[in-house]
Amino acid sequence: MASMRNQRAGLRPARALFRSGLLAVTLAAAPAVGHAAEPFSSAAYLAGTAGSSSAALGSDQTVAAFYNARERRPLWLAQGPGAAEQLIALLASSRLDGLDPDKFKPGSLERAVRSADSGNPRAVAKADSLLSQAFVNYVRQLRDTSQSGIVYGDPAVRPLPATPRAILEEAARAPDIAGYVQTMGWMNPLYGQLRQTALQQNVLADRGAADLVARNLQRARVLPVDRGQKYVVVDTAAARLYMFEGGRPVDSMKVVVGKPTQPTPLLASAIRNVVLNPYWNVPDDLTAERIAPRVVGEGMKYFTSKRYQVLSDWGDSPRLLDARTIDWAAVRDGRAQVRVRQLPGPDNAMGRMKFTLPNDLGIYLHDTNDPGKFDEAARNFSGGCVRLEAAPRLARFLFGKRPTPKGQAPEQKVELPAPIPVYMTYLTATAQDGTLVFRDDVYHRDGGAARLASR
Repeated sequence: MASMRNQRAGLRPARALFRSGLLAVTLAAAPAVGHAAEPFSSAAYLAGTAGSSSAALGSDQTVAAFYNARERRPLWLAQGPGAAEQLIALLASSRLDGLDPDKFKPGSLERAVRSADSGNPRAVAKADSLLSQAFVNYVRQLRDTSQSGIVYGDPAVRPLPATPRAILEEAARAPDIAGYVQTMGWMNPLYGQLRQTALQQNVLADRGAADLVARNLQRARVLPVDRGQKYVVVDTAAARLYMFEGGRPVDSMKVVVGKPTQPTPLLASAIRNVVLNPYWNVPDDLTAERIAPRVVGEGMKYFTSKRYQVLSDWGDSPRLLDARTIDWAAVRDGRAQVRVRQLPGPDNAMGRMKFTLPNDLGIYLHDTNDPGKFDEAARNFSGGCVRLEAAPRLARFLFGKRPTPKGQAPEQKVELPAPIPVYMTYLTATAQDGTLVFRDDVYHRDGGAARLASR
């Protein structure tokens, strides 16, 4: 029963409880250094296998196997110590990632690199191998989303762990490995931008601010590494949706998200189709609070004018019931419950279309018949689902053209040629134009971490 409230698509308005923040993602965000565009295979991407040949660690996937395959040529010290120094500095500041820097032994790595300055092949090989092992450990921990709070509604988008060899081969393909380390090219650009900006503003000197950034970085871990594919990000803290393609955001729009008492969850799934002319299945509490009192006061004329129907149950094949047989006073008072749905039309709260995605929480993206809510600075009004400022624009991004219904029939489903991932995150700390920007923690997910004023 816990998920039924969301399945019924609650759209009950609530008072604005937080002030809006600034735009988190610049439309000029650059793709990660060192990633050439690769042919996109939705099957491989949705299986989480991009950059990884196997989830299991075989003898041919170790750090040693990587060096054997390249005839033991160094990776980090091939062009001087610059890349090694970048990596050691990154590891030394890993508290910002929510990790323990001591476990990466940055001091030992520095000593190994100094020993390699002699040019002794054995010392070079040892230092390079130690750097690679530390890098692999770091990357695998950053890609671990088990503590991020994310719900994988569609198991296909759950990433598999990359093998050490795959991680190192990806780094070796970068034309500038020092730049690859600096921009954290193995992570989503939003992660690298936030982390780099936080370091530049010396956030580590303020424990509360560092903890706040670390919490947001943990949420950003789930965002995909760009490989040219399309995907969608909904930042519920900003109440904004971003459309990504080719490694950068190409469009964005305002959204209305869950109220504080019914927050939009942290969710990763994949949009698989759009439903045109959708029904609105009214949640029980809204039927009691909005519809039943109007029927009691105004009679069945109100009910029929809004194109409502009464159904026998919440199953897949309900029967239509005569609304005149319902005790609407009992529904109003909470003594009875009834399933109500609204036919497609100008009054329908789902608008003209909704985008479905697999999840057990009843969450989806949809159009709206109430565009005035997008003028609000704080847009936390829904029962958890995401209302779109410009649903047709999102449809064009997904399909390449706007899908149109065939006639007036309800619930017309149009399948996407391939699923497109969608990530619902919550970023109360972001980077914008080299400056940290903070938003109100309306969902109380930051655990009371102190705030650092934007500088």
